[in-house]
Amino acid sequence: MGFFLETLIGGLMAGMLYALIALGFVLIYKASGVFNFAQGAMVLFAALAMARFSVWIPQWLGIESRLVGNLLGFAGAMALMVGVAWVIERLVLSKLVNQEGITLLMATLGITYFLDGFGQTLFGSDIYKIDVGLPKEPMFLLEGTFQGGVLVNKEDLYAAGIAAALVAALSLFFQKTGTGRALRAVADDHQAAQSIGIPLNRIWVIVWSVAGFVALVAGIIWGSKLGVQFSLSLVALKALPVVILGGLTSVPGAIVGGLLIGVGEKLSEIYLGPMLGGGIEIWFAYVLALVFLLVRPQGLFGEKIIDRV
Repeated sequence: MGFFLETLIGGLMAGMLYALIALGFVLIYKASGVFNFAQGAMVLFAALAMARFSVWIPQWLGIESRLVGNLLGFAGAMALMVGVAWVIERLVLSKLVNQEGITLLMATLGITYFLDGFGQTLFGSDIYKIDVGLPKEPMFLLEGTFQGGVLVNKEDLYAAGIAAALVAALSLFFQKTGTGRALRAVADDHQAAQSIGIPLNRIWVIVWSVAGFVALVAGIIWGSKLGVQFSLSLVALKALPVVILGGLTSVPGAIVGGLLIGVGEKLSEIYLGPMLGGGIEIWFAYVLALVFLLVRPQGLFGEKIIDRV
């Protein structure tokens, strides 16, 4: 039972990190109605900016404190992501208002390759380390209940807590604020939103900036765990099944989808892997997403689209 709980807790914590990345996809889709393939590149670009700025800025200012360096690096990386959001709106999105969804989708693919190349040009292609002070040592829980206790990684626990707090804050932002309601209005109909005075360009800058912030937090967490390298953008691919499972328009769906996939892949790898030859954790999420596409394409919490003719 103790080993089962270890696997379950590990899956839940991994699922919260998947949900955090998936949240970036949901934010962009809710505001523009387009699936943002650039989210993985944004995670990598933001992590690279944090890794390099936290070293460069203290050197330029002659500061030796790691905490101050991390804060300055975070501020610099966030400013860069806001600048990227403004450039994307000014040079890409503003030119494609009311265009077909496939046009916007191809635009995000172009943004993906641009950010990958520009990030390598600006920050280099080495493997960098992000050290924000997350504890690396494990800890044991429920030692009085189970023999040997339940082993939990402190870094994963802190990361899951940060991800959960951010997801909750963004859920409240969408539901309770005027800007959040304006974002939903823009997603429903660009022209109608403009006709009632909602500034489309400002809304898109806001939502891409928020998605950049989410990408930055996700990049810091994953960069702290795995190191900042160009394969980091592949981690974001695990968020694709999450949004398919939870629904492209649902913030709670991103949470539930992330938790289901995180737990499902861990349990299946441990308990089914020995019988099926292992490697289940690699493809489990995509097979589950395929099943949902066949049975319930809109996901668990997504809005069912009805076309009237």
